[in-house]
Amino acid sequence: MRKGLLTFATVGLLATGSMAACGDNGGSSDQAGGSNDKKPKIGVILPDSKSSARWEGADRKFLEEAFKAANVDYDIQNAQGDKTQFQTIADQMITQGVTALMIVNLDSGTGKAVLDKAKSQGVATIDYDRLTLGGSAQYYVSFDNEAVGKLQGEGLSKCLTDKGAQKPVVAYLNGSPTDNNATLFKNGYDSVLKPKFDSGDYVKGPDQSVPDWDNAQAATIFEQMLTQTKGKIDGVLAANDGLGNAAISVLKKNKLNGKVPVTGQDATVQGLQNILAGDQCMTVYKAIKKEADAAADLAISLAKGEKKETGQTVKDPEGGRDVPSVLLTPQAIYKDNVKDVVNDGFVTKDELCTGAYAKLCADAGIS
Repeated sequence: MRKGLLTFATVGLLATGSMAACGDNGGSSDQAGGSNDKKPKIGVILPDSKSSARWEGADRKFLEEAFKAANVDYDIQNAQGDKTQFQTIADQMITQGVTALMIVNLDSGTGKAVLDKAKSQGVATIDYDRLTLGGSAQYYVSFDNEAVGKLQGEGLSKCLTDKGAQKPVVAYLNGSPTDNNATLFKNGYDSVLKPKFDSGDYVKGPDQSVPDWDNAQAATIFEQMLTQTKGKIDGVLAANDGLGNAAISVLKKNKLNGKVPVTGQDATVQGLQNILAGDQCMTVYKAIKKEADAAADLAISLAKGEKKETGQTVKDPEGGRDVPSVLLTPQAIYKDNVKDVVNDGFVTKDELCTGAYAKLCADAGIS
């Protein structure tokens, strides 16, 4: 049964709370928000443009739209996977007077250093999409990432059942070991697949993390997996569409594409095209606009020295604190509901239905 499109997980989300304590005449402020004697300005640091098309193709666009609509100054930059550059950008933004800083960390160590420095300078902070373990961000905005992983595990199981697989060997291509989200995704799909391994219904195959979500490394790793198992891999739990496509590229070379179910995440154009072609089993759609809008709403308030209640928290397992949070609900996408992603405006028909995909789109009811 098709699930409805994404909804906010919290009732009464982002209800405006009390004004944060204002700074003294010298311009300092407490950690609840930026100083009221500074002009509101928001800095955003995106992680890279290589691990997923979403960062530049969706997040930047939706954040810019939200900031422009609110008529606030902003600066969005991309660290391109470079930890040193990440810290340099943060230093520049703080020096140039941002009153709120939103980051997607490259790893928790680098993220924590940036958040702590911002806090010491009276700059309000938000963890966007990835929680910085041990960090000091005032808010965390993301999706329910264990739920994402659970959808992936359920999706792979469904596709293996549809193919009539008996005792299938399942390989894992996990996300970056430095990304807390990758840990949460794995917790989710393990909750579905581990009982099947324990019962003997499935066989646990190679299980590796891909450094920095690097797709080229993922292809190399998966090629080694296929060699190691002498071609006996029956299903691939790939943590996002980029890693999934890396596995599919190797399967194509071995004439196994379409025969071995592969999962994904992010509902990228490439991932959706792979699903329409029958090379990818499913992806997980996360309505980035809703995530960006929720984060922008909080950032705009913080930049003005205000704070809002989210009605929800996430426990930081390293720092031990309950971080006020907004978590959104993901949706599983298969061939029969790819059109939901198009109807929601996340990708356009023109982007998706090019060349040979035009007929596949028509067959899938995308008009």
